[in-house]
Amino acid sequence: MKVGCIGLGDIAQKAYLPVLSARPGLELHLQTRTPATLEQVAARHHVPADRCHTDLDALLAAGLDAAFVHAPTAVHPEIVARLLDAGVPTYVDKPLAYDYADSRRLVERAEERGVSLAVGFNRRHAPGYAQCAEHPRELIVMQKNRVGLPEDPRTFVLDDFIHVVDTLRFLLPGDADHIDVRAVVRDGLMHQVVLQMSGPGFTALGLMNRLSGSTEEILEVSGQDTKRQVLNLSEIVDHKGQPSVRRRGDWTPVARQRGIEQVVDHFLEAVALGKTLSARDALLTHDLCERVVLTALEQAL
Repeated sequence: MKVGCIGLGDIAQKAYLPVLSARPGLELHLQTRTPATLEQVAARHHVPADRCHTDLDALLAAGLDAAFVHAPTAVHPEIVARLLDAGVPTYVDKPLAYDYADSRRLVERAEERGVSLAVGFNRRHAPGYAQCAEHPRELIVMQKNRVGLPEDPRTFVLDDFIHVVDTLRFLLPGDADHIDVRAVVRDGLMHQVVLQMSGPGFTALGLMNRLSGSTEEILEVSGQDTKRQVLNLSEIVDHKGQPSVRRRGDWTPVARQRGIEQVVDHFLEAVALGKTLSARDALLTHDLCERVVLTALEQAL
């Protein structure tokens, strides 16, 4: 299977290329516009020169069976559209695009052409979070905080808070009939945001503070007098009377703990089986993110 990796930045190098380069039966092709980066990354992963490309045309000419897109979000619409038009099953790092209209057009384009389109919501596959889906979930609380990083609201939400939004959607035990957003935006920069979703018998809260003093990710689900916490995706604490702690095994790869291995394998297995994946559910997450952005901007006026 010929698999292209487009964009060789931090997330590709840290998370995806170590997984892809270890998968048997893959002919890995790399593409970036920066020759020095291309040479360094290819040497690290033993990719021969004839599988290294500095433009998308050359990569497509290789006859790809699948592609992973890790280029900057601003160029996702152009790159993904070209891949879909070429009939290449495509996995794109979240988000699909900064603007909801662009994201919708890409999903519709994939459906019109009958081509797989998948969005990289790896937390749905992370063991700790997947196990929370099996726990009573009357109350769901997730916070993902940063240090000294206020940002433009759209970038804040679509590049980072989107993980919180999608994880809450994944864990909701039913349809939410009430959604509320509260945000703090000062001088055009978002400092914090709170998303609340509720329905019959459940409430979900998503929080992000970019001036929290700590970089952390904490998920809690509780119900029926029990609670499960997942700390930074690596430690699970079950509470029922006395707490019980389970930590990531010393030899468990970070990519597996964060669901990267599993989401890559899920996508590649679908390609191998000729199964068409839809990004229609991922589009619902983008829709909700658009609502968060617009509400935050209204509150800042």
